[in-house]
Amino acid sequence: MDVPRTNIAVSELTFSLFQRPLHPELFRIYARRHLKTERYEMLLWATGSSHLVSIFADDVCLTELISVPGQLLPKRGLIERFHFRGQRTHKCTLSRGLSYMTDFQVEKMSSNLYRQSHLDLQRFARNRGLFVAFPGATPEGLEPFSYIDFEARREELHVHAFHAFPDQVTIIKTQSLFDLHG
Repeated sequence: MDVPRTNIAVSELTFSLFQRPLHPELFRIYARRHLKTERYEMLLWATGSSHLVSIFADDVCLTELISVPGQLLPKRGLIERFHFRGQRTHKCTLSRGLSYMTDFQVEKMSSNLYRQSHLDLQRFARNRGLFVAFPGATPEGLEPFSYIDFEARREELHVHAFHAFPDQVTIIKTQSLFDLHG
């Protein structure tokens, strides 16, 4: 497995929300999941220290993306784009009843707290979700990783993502809700 760029500043990562699918050739996909339910279809990709989640319901598509600097992305279908700094909540409602909400947090920790959080997330990830570690020289032997967990309900998709940056003792946490109740 080639190693993604994990030595980037967390503040350089970009959150984007698209009302369209994005082509897989734009990304190096390290792991993926596909889920089809009665009401919607989901694509989930771990793309290094970042991720992509697309949900398709009827003729509507909504894509959440965390991307690294310099990532070539289309402008068509872009709803929102911003950098990761601090904490933020974003909501939007699309036509035809699909709504979306995300809450993210950039958590810079002490070395001890980071180490314990890192190990706890790795342990928890063994039992569920999508987990990808990226080996390399890192402080105290901790590897950067992406852990994405999801819960598919009949009318909702809940996604929890954690991206670990040991060299910055930082974890990005996102919680997203794709809601088809409308």
